[in-house]
Amino acid sequence: MTNVFNILEERGYIEQMTHPTEIKELFGKESVPFYIGIDPTADSLHVGHFVSLMVASHMQKCGHKPIILVGGGTATIGDPSGKTDMRKMMTRETIDHNVECIKKQIEKFISFEGENAAIIVNNADWLLDLNFVQFMRDIGSLFSVNKMLAAECYKQRMETGLTFFEMSYMLMQSYDFLHLYETYGCKLEMGGNDQWSNILGGVDLIRRIGKDDSYGLTFKLLTTKEGKKMGKTEKGALWLDPEKTSPYEFYQYWRNIEDESVENVLKLLTFLPMDKIKELASLKDEQINEAKKIAAFEITKLVHGEEEAKKAEEASNALFTGKGNLDNMPTVELENRNISILDAIILTGIAPSKGQARTLVNQGGISLNDNKVSDVNYVLSDVDFNDGYAILKKGKKVFYKLV
Repeated sequence: MTNVFNILEERGYIEQMTHPTEIKELFGKESVPFYIGIDPTADSLHVGHFVSLMVASHMQKCGHKPIILVGGGTATIGDPSGKTDMRKMMTRETIDHNVECIKKQIEKFISFEGENAAIIVNNADWLLDLNFVQFMRDIGSLFSVNKMLAAECYKQRMETGLTFFEMSYMLMQSYDFLHLYETYGCKLEMGGNDQWSNILGGVDLIRRIGKDDSYGLTFKLLTTKEGKKMGKTEKGALWLDPEKTSPYEFYQYWRNIEDESVENVLKLLTFLPMDKIKELASLKDEQINEAKKIAAFEITKLVHGEEEAKKAEEASNALFTGKGNLDNMPTVELENRNISILDAIILTGIAPSKGQARTLVNQGGISLNDNKVSDVNYVLSDVDFNDGYAILKKGKKVFYKLV
């Protein structure tokens, strides 16, 4: 069995670990049940979850057992990590709906068959029926409030206000780890680096009750060179659901990443071998675009399948070369072709308001059929619809077909 520690380390996933030497030894000698948590605050996963799924996939391929915990119970509270204010509380019905949608997406990435088949659990099954007094006595008594307040996730919220409701999130997540440890023999909790404080809480809780084989590991968040989280588009989050983010838009996002992010994205979000990744990352200037095309295709193939990846690639190539099939690019159907350029910009979602649309035109950021639009009062007509469509473009990277 290949030691997955070496794979995770070489590809740059690992950010922090509680017990590095023990974790590496553990991965090398036995099949380790591990868990990652997913907060069901939406009915689809987004790019922020993608690294977790890739890590889980690498782990499973090396013989370890994934436990995917969907936080149906903790979502009623909301994780305060990285938040500046309290989340809106969700109803049980909304959470249950989101959990069902997320389950279907996870099944695309991780196998639920075989010797180390993954399982999905919902912490609502054990958290919602807890007796408050007993929980506070058995679990709450093992946590130091002073230590909790020193955690980064709570420190950031102290000035704006932190409710006891939110503060109990760490206790709930820590109890999740204990429950999975006792029920499934789960020894390792993994998550993004913003979960470090919560993961430490669970590891410490298990060790406080006399067990010494609980561990935590966090992986790097997917960020740009400026340190901003990747996965944001003009329309918001980059979703894994094709109904929310089309395969073409998904492909284009990765096709247009900054040069400095290419190697990291290839290592974290594809299964390409490392020697191939190093070869692609060494490309310079215009040649780096070939690496971006490969990254975009491989990532889109993982999420949406090879057929959709090929369609997205074909549409992208057609736009840049002027030849090929444009059927798979984002298309907006117009009720009337005699639409103002500002209304067309808003209709496609390129800008949310006429004020912002006007600014884009005035700054030279809008093109129609590769011709810059300089008149904010321009109205489209039949002559703009060559072969039955017009191409509206913002800058060099955002395209829409108007029909």
